[in-house]
Amino acid sequence: MPEKYSDDRISLNKYISSTGFCSRREADKLIEQARVTVNGKLIIESAMISPADRVEIDGEKLKPKKQALYIAFNKPKGVTSTTDPKDKSNIIYYLNYPKRIFPIGRLDKDSEGLIFLTNDGDIVNKILRASNNHEKEYVVMVDKPITAEFIRSMSNGVRILDTVTKKCKVTQESNKRFRIVLTQGLNRQIRRMCAALDYKVVMLTRVRIMNITLSNIAVGKWRHFTPAEMETMNKLITTSSKTEEASHYEEEPAPSRRPKPVKKKEERTTATREDGEKKTKKPTSYKDFRKRKK
Repeated sequence: MPEKYSDDRISLNKYISSTGFCSRREADKLIEQARVTVNGKLIIESAMISPADRVEIDGEKLKPKKQALYIAFNKPKGVTSTTDPKDKSNIIYYLNYPKRIFPIGRLDKDSEGLIFLTNDGDIVNKILRASNNHEKEYVVMVDKPITAEFIRSMSNGVRILDTVTKKCKVTQESNKRFRIVLTQGLNRQIRRMCAALDYKVVMLTRVRIMNITLSNIAVGKWRHFTPAEMETMNKLITTSSKTEEASHYEEEPAPSRRPKPVKKKEERTTATREDGEKKTKKPTSYKDFRKRKK
């Protein structure tokens, strides 16, 4: 490594983590396993590096993490919230964005309104988990006049999918239209709740997710999050869990780029030298580990 460093040098494990390759703890394990080099030199303990240094893991150069993108899109009816290339009506084809992005969660094909897209896998589960109590607000039109009993039942919880929905805020806006704020994401939850009470949804629009609304986004249009919106959202998700099981979600979290933790393999004896020392077989490379996992 260069003898002189700039003032912006950082620890090696922090640099590895900043690329999105793995966590700091996992980076420490890779260093201990003698799988990390800096400028061609093997590093086996903590070190400080500069951004100009070349860091490789198992001979593969690490690249700085791409700039995170956060998009608010007003999805029209008929567009599916999937990245499946076989589905020609998918949201990625519709936006035709020049960089790889994916939706955070889903919105029914027959529904419209706000949906987020990003290239940041770390933020996805933090937004989606029901236990994090992040609000999503909808405006809904049904097929017949709304009664006080309907509003009361929707607010207190409706039995669907072998469970009872969480209590939520429901307000009537007109004869057949109401507004509902959920912190859950059960499969087609609002439509199922209405059906259980003998109502049919004829229009459903999501107008808000957490602190971001549809304001000034026309149907079919999108915009990037503003710095102020991103700052507020980061505060809201600071304590959010991202490890809870999401089996009941209609939202489909995008895969994180973080690898699974690597267990250090025990060194195996392969031969004996003339001087009596035993050779050892190097741990399997991380590249081979990922290939086997696939």
